[in-house]
Amino acid sequence: MNVEESLQRYGMLPAERDLPAIRAILAREAEIERSGGEREEDLTLLCCVQLFSRGLLEDVLRIWDAKQAGMDLGIMLDVQFLCGAGLDATKRFLASQHSDSAREALEYIVRCEATGDFEKFSPQTHLQQYRHYFRAE
Repeated sequence: MNVEESLQRYGMLPAERDLPAIRAILAREAEIERSGGEREEDLTLLCCVQLFSRGLLEDVLRIWDAKQAGMDLGIMLDVQFLCGAGLDATKRFLASQHSDSAREALEYIVRCEATGDFEKFSPQTHLQQYRHYFRAE
């Protein structure tokens, strides 16, 4: 699958029935990144946008895992993608989880928040930026 196929099949705001497929693509792309293989350009980014657009807290750690898969994805995937449900809801969710990954994600968000990465942030405006990026307006 490539970006164009994913956009055609799932759109920017995928249906709930399509989320398992998008999650599987994201996991596969993250694994390719970990192994040093060749990923489909921007497909991981699109998967994160699609999951972010749904705003489900259950996807926060999936997106965090992809962000942690390697240097390229660490840079490419905005911290804001963790916060599709909103900054406060995401921080509360991560604080309620009992895993190292959740603790690390929460600490990262807090550090980014302190440096201004979330000034004027809203899920809607962040999603709009990527609608423009993917020419899906």
